[in-house]
Amino acid sequence: MTIPSAAPHPLDHVIWSALTTRHAPLAQGSPLAWRYPPEVAPFAALANRSEAAFESLHALMQPGERAVLFTVDAVEVPAQFTTLLEKFGEQMIATSYTPAAAVAEHLTLGPTDVTEMRALVALTRPGPFKERTIELGRYIGRRQDGQLVAMAGERMNIDGFTEVSAICTHPDHRGHGHAAALTDVIARGILARGDTPFLHVWADNASAIALYHKLGFRIRRTMHVTAVARAG
Repeated sequence: MTIPSAAPHPLDHVIWSALTTRHAPLAQGSPLAWRYPPEVAPFAALANRSEAAFESLHALMQPGERAVLFTVDAVEVPAQFTTLLEKFGEQMIATSYTPAAAVAEHLTLGPTDVTEMRALVALTRPGPFKERTIELGRYIGRRQDGQLVAMAGERMNIDGFTEVSAICTHPDHRGHGHAAALTDVIARGILARGDTPFLHVWADNASAIALYHKLGFRIRRTMHVTAVARAG
């Protein structure tokens, strides 16, 4: 008797899963390659590693434009692309998350805050944050003396799962629990909708991984993050 193999987990192909479910209205491309609009996010996904799939991605991009892939295996980048980055990231999931006793103080961030949000992301580098990234979900922050000092929000959205992202704190305001508090608020809201929170963190960011462990996130699997640019 042949035992059927288990279906792939949607988070194994997280970008593809998002762009073919809840974020399908944002998807650009074809059944071989999908991407977010570049002003929303640089993420793209391939149906497979075939030459045709890479050609489809190539056709979606302008010369010099960047695309970021999240995959379970290393990507062999063809000649029509330049590899900009190859790095390991940990995908963490809150399978046993326990919200804090009280909702932390926070404010809702909107389109008028995007300039400040992008400046904070540029300073702290938690991941890409484009002009329209804020359209992907809920974003919250904390201000001190009028300055945005910390933020967190939602990014990729899949049936049953929502990503916590853009978790960052200004270097002058670290050590006060801002990241943990805002992550808790975002995760609490995701759970209230019936979804499971997950996030991505660089595998060499030991301090962030330790924080997320304390909050109830666990490493699900290591992902390959590959950034490429269209060569011509």
